[in-house]
Amino acid sequence: MAIIRPFEALRPPVHLAPRVAALPYDVMDVEEARQMAGDNSDSFLHISRPEIDLPASVDPHADEVHRQGKLNLQGFIERKVLIQEPAPCYYIYRQRMGAIVQTGLVACAAVDDYVSGVIKKHEHTRADKEEDRIKHIDTLDANDEPVFYIFRSHPEVEEILQNVIYEPADYNFTTADGVSHALWVVADPYLIEHLTRLFSAIPTLYVADGHHRSAAAAKVRDLRKAANPSHTGNEEYNFFLTVIFPESQLNIMPYNRVVKDLNGLDTPRFLDTVSKSFLITPAPAPLAPEERHQFGMYLGRQWYRLQARPELTDEANTVGRLDVSILQNHLLHPVLGIENPRTDKRISFVGGIRGLDELVRLVDSGEYAVAFSMHPTGIQELMDLADDDQIMPPKSTWFEPKLRSGLFVHLLS
Repeated sequence: MAIIRPFEALRPPVHLAPRVAALPYDVMDVEEARQMAGDNSDSFLHISRPEIDLPASVDPHADEVHRQGKLNLQGFIERKVLIQEPAPCYYIYRQRMGAIVQTGLVACAAVDDYVSGVIKKHEHTRADKEEDRIKHIDTLDANDEPVFYIFRSHPEVEEILQNVIYEPADYNFTTADGVSHALWVVADPYLIEHLTRLFSAIPTLYVADGHHRSAAAAKVRDLRKAANPSHTGNEEYNFFLTVIFPESQLNIMPYNRVVKDLNGLDTPRFLDTVSKSFLITPAPAPLAPEERHQFGMYLGRQWYRLQARPELTDEANTVGRLDVSILQNHLLHPVLGIENPRTDKRISFVGGIRGLDELVRLVDSGEYAVAFSMHPTGIQELMDLADDDQIMPPKSTWFEPKLRSGLFVHLLS
């Protein structure tokens, strides 16, 4: 059963929240982070991407970078850009992007639940990225960015969340991308106890986004447990920062693919080879697939519709039936030679928020030869796969809107 608990968040004063809030560290490169922070000394990117305050020659993964993050966090506290809550609280975080509204509970999850499998994963982590997050969290002595979790719909929990947000929000602002962010502080001891008890009856949480941060939190706990002879299991480092959303409110967008070349094939031979596994028909306009097992393909300034032939889809196979698996197993690997999409430099991934125009731009620029638009993976598919302890292919899901960092920080000691 899921263990959650309230915490004494570091959070900005209301008037600074819009200046502090920043996109997650892993949706941008260093130069983009520098541009986003600009001359804003209060941007949380100074903590989540502290390399922006160091010379460009510095390796973003160097120990020096993490030490700079610690200095910047201390500076935010000293300047009262971040102020610590006087008592443990939960928080309710609502985001609105057009017609999409998602409301989740900000809480600390238990490392023990991650280790035991109460928190279900659906992706492998990379050792280098995991090690970087371990150093970052351990040096900061804080979970600076939340992990994005899902719980299966629970009417009583969702009713509580909705009742709280009828009241005026403690924060309410809109970021430059048009996404509105509202935050409510839940300080009432009865309500805190009630939410804690309700979650203790929820059997499973699911990682939506943040596998590396989750794994790193567990490794940091192990490091500190080994160094602390009086370890009790109740120390803050046994818990890590999350925002937990009900499945019914989440929005997965497609994670599209672009490939640099046709693996030595000319266009007619490529199309002929693909047609052995997919029905190909020209599309008169950019194609966003409307159903599973259908794909858009942009090649030579022409859009095509690809429909997977029935024999490719095994609905009993929770991994093999995913569209990302079908495309990888029956086109990207056998036709284009992309054996390992995690490491092959010939393939890149484009979040659905960028739209189909970005696929056209990349191919028309000559940098890529072909693009594939995907139907988004479903929430139910994700949870079913995780329940079977299966792993999705890389870059299977793109969640929007992205959680903003800097609105709540969890100190580990």
